[in-house]
Amino acid sequence: MNTDPTSDRIPRRRLRGALAVLSAGGLLLTSCTATHLRLSAAHIPAGTEAAATAPVPAGLLRYYQQQLDWKPCPKKPAFQCTTLKAPLDYAHPDAGDITLAATRKRATGTGTKRIGSLLYNPGGPGIPAITGLWAAADAFSPSVRAAYDLVAVDPRGVGDSTPVDCNTGTAKALPKAGVITTAGKPDAGKPDFEGVDAAIEKIADACRLHSGRLLPHVGTLEAARDLDLMRALVGDERLHFLGQSVGTYLGATYAELFPSRVGRMVLDGAEDPSIDGYHHLLDLAHGYQVAWESFAADCATRTDCPVGHSVEEANRTLDALVTALDQNPLQPGKDVTITGQSLLTGVTTALRTPAWENLRVLLSEVTRRDTTALQKLTAADQKDPVFSYPGFMAVSCLSAPLGPRYTPAQAKAALPEFVRDSPQFGAHYSTFLQMCAHWPVGPTQPSHRITAPGTPPILVVGTTRDPATPYVWSQALARQLSSGRLLTRNGDGHTAFLQGSTCVDTAIDRYLLSGRLPPVGTVCT
Repeated sequence: MNTDPTSDRIPRRRLRGALAVLSAGGLLLTSCTATHLRLSAAHIPAGTEAAATAPVPAGLLRYYQQQLDWKPCPKKPAFQCTTLKAPLDYAHPDAGDITLAATRKRATGTGTKRIGSLLYNPGGPGIPAITGLWAAADAFSPSVRAAYDLVAVDPRGVGDSTPVDCNTGTAKALPKAGVITTAGKPDAGKPDFEGVDAAIEKIADACRLHSGRLLPHVGTLEAARDLDLMRALVGDERLHFLGQSVGTYLGATYAELFPSRVGRMVLDGAEDPSIDGYHHLLDLAHGYQVAWESFAADCATRTDCPVGHSVEEANRTLDALVTALDQNPLQPGKDVTITGQSLLTGVTTALRTPAWENLRVLLSEVTRRDTTALQKLTAADQKDPVFSYPGFMAVSCLSAPLGPRYTPAQAKAALPEFVRDSPQFGAHYSTFLQMCAHWPVGPTQPSHRITAPGTPPILVVGTTRDPATPYVWSQALARQLSSGRLLTRNGDGHTAFLQGSTCVDTAIDRYLLSGRLPPVGTVCT
């Protein structure tokens, strides 16, 4: 990794400006027996076929034979932390090492009660798994906590693992806005595709200069191999895994690479690996439209609803608020500008949680040109020490389903379809079509159906009005997987596990503890 200063480096202040025009939005939110890979060579980085078909290739033995030194985590002494070495390039293990950081919470049970380790990935890309597990561990049921060590590994390129460092000074800061607006001008609120293109080009150039050697090796394929390394090092013959959001893509990729090493696998809020980046974003925009209109329908039944008493009226009200803020932005404090895009970002955040009461308060204030609640939400996002935008881009751009590469002209041509599918959010998500246009590394993982024949039953969980991973994706992945079984939550918000549904949590617990799947067609509320 090149860290020496050079005269042609892009100044940090310019990159901070570039990052400020982009947003992760809803793209948020991971046996040592031989296995025969059921995956075409086009889906595997050159030279890695042997690694997928042999128990442990000779060049990888030193990684699989390391001893982990678990110690209390300095920040979370109730958990243990460790680091391990992984090859930068699994196809060429002699090319150097990277460091992976991991955490675990030991199982409370012993003997027959203990099953093994449950590896957890909360999604992303760009979100560490370690802090995700720290936040979620206590919510797991006592039975699961007795049976499993809960384990998380920060994906390569993210968190405390060897990070993608683009020398931006904002590697862990959530960008401030999505669609660029030209406030105060006639075209206020319309996407500035050329401006987005220039911003992502600056980021891509900086990442190439500062992390160029790492960038080809932080994709989901490599992260899945890291999971197998961790599986072996914790002493499990099979990988027991709970992945949420983009973590489901990681789990499905593992199942495709190592079908005979899959144990009990839950994929909650699934990604569809078969669609391209265009349709990924189109579905995402539509997902937020569905979630907004669910909120609006509920709001319409309340006498104090701030956006009207029908979905249609709510849509018009939100459009009017966004337009008013784009044409006349508010500046409630130093270096604080509130535009229509700021409002849309707040709305999408509240829809993911879901936090409908807070969203009603926020919208009520904005109708009075008061942005107190919106600023609190924005400030909380900006102070988030977890999310890495460079990591988000680096992982996404190696995956064809996650990282589209459109020119400004192509993105502009797509805008009408995005707006038709999602009148309130389509323009915002159309700008992400350009995200990987200048990325220095092409995708290593094409869009394709993941069937993973030969795996034990895999439980896929989908929420009907999930904005960030639309329900149709969970349906699609469950159909694709040869052993997939779909569990449906009829509800709102992103993902289903530990979101208040006793039915969902009980079904997942039963599967993790006994391997029993819920009956076909099970729908929970």
